Amino acid sequence: MKSRKNIRVWLGFLLFVALIMAPFYTPVQNYLSIPNTIVTFNNNSPIAVPSLGKSVNIESNKEEAIQAISSNDFKKMSAGNEQLLYSVAGIPIKKVDVNVLEDFKVVPGGQSIGVQLHTVGVLVVGHHRITGTNKSSPGEEANIKVGDIILKINGDSIKKMSDVKPYVEKAGKANETLDVTIKRGDDKIHTELTPVKDEKDDEFRIGLYIRDSAAGIGTMTFYHPKSKKYGALGHVISDMDTQKPIEIYNGAIVNSTVTSIDPGTNGTPGEKQAEFMADAAKIGTITKNSAYGIFGELSEGIDKGKFNKPMPIALSHEVKEGPATILTVIEGEKVEEFDVEVVSSVPQKFPATKGMIIKITDKELLEKTGGIVQGMSGSPIIQNGKVIGAVTHVFVNDPTSGYGVHIEWMLQEAGINIYDKKKKAS
Repeated sequence: MKSRKNIRVWLGFLLFVALIMAPFYTPVQNYLSIPNTIVTFNNNSPIAVPSLGKSVNIESNKEEAIQAISSNDFKKMSAGNEQLLYSVAGIPIKKVDVNVLEDFKVVPGGQSIGVQLHTVGVLVVGHHRITGTNKSSPGEEANIKVGDIILKINGDSIKKMSDVKPYVEKAGKANETLDVTIKRGDDKIHTELTPVKDEKDDEFRIGLYIRDSAAGIGTMTFYHPKSKKYGALGHVISDMDTQKPIEIYNGAIVNSTVTSIDPGTNGTPGEKQAEFMADAAKIGTITKNSAYGIFGELSEGIDKGKFNKPMPIALSHEVKEGPATILTVIEGEKVEEFDVEVVSSVPQKFPATKGMIIKITDKELLEKTGGIVQGMSGSPIIQNGKVIGAVTHVFVNDPTSGYGVHIEWMLQEAGINIYDKKKKAS
């Protein structure tokens, strides 16, 4: 009995060792390297399809897929879904779904743009006391908080700051309260607010600092000529006081000119100084402000010299560590190309904002900017002739490096479907 027990112990130990060592054996490594899904474009360069040796057959439903597999060239496959089947002596051991997408290209950006946003309702950015009273802010007493959005007063929609004053004056003179509808996160809240007269200027006030618009600069990432849709910035625009994402009613982008650059240093991000006229001709709309940037449609194409030709894109799993470039403006309106390195890239099955880490390696750019600076967000990242993503954030303690977002998630946010040829933007 004891010897049998010892045998079982040794067998268990050997099995344990086998399981530990299995990943180091080449056949097992090859098997584990086979993905469950392969997604590529039919204009792509060849991609590797793992082989398990002569004893393992790879089969498919279509002859063109067999030819593509044997030649390792998926350019030979038309767009659509296929399935590879690995088998030994007729016994299936692995299935791989192959999704070949139709050719897809965008025009890379790089231009400096001015951003003009108008909020949904008016945004509360602070409280203040009324001169000549001992009371706190009437708005604060009504439980209106910084970051709330005033949507309605007395049932009427509020779209801009000037809409508020007539209601305040009328209610103040009549000694009435205002029925205010606010948006706080996903909730809508009703409250009553009583205006109070300010003794200094003899006007009725509600004790709230409000704002209905925001402006800034950024960089264009891509333009899709067929749909006229674009993406820029690569990150959300937040209010400077509340630090909360701005919910937009409408907005526009205009051309801007870079006038100077404050270089970044360790602990202090640099910044592009750019200017644009408030009444400048609008080149596009802003319909969405999300974690992946701003999106809308351009009224005309973008012109930037030698970089105005459509380029293919790379999906997240196709991005490689190594050399790449970015397109951005550091003086005037001239888009230039600068060397960077993709330090790391995470293949992502689901949208995420931080898909890459990049490092500026271009000596000229480092000399003039110190690395990644504010206003550079949205600069397209190019690798092997493909648009792979956009610059988003700088590392405060290392301005030469920062995050990038994969281009496929920005395209998705723009409402461009690259995965289904029947639903793609047209």
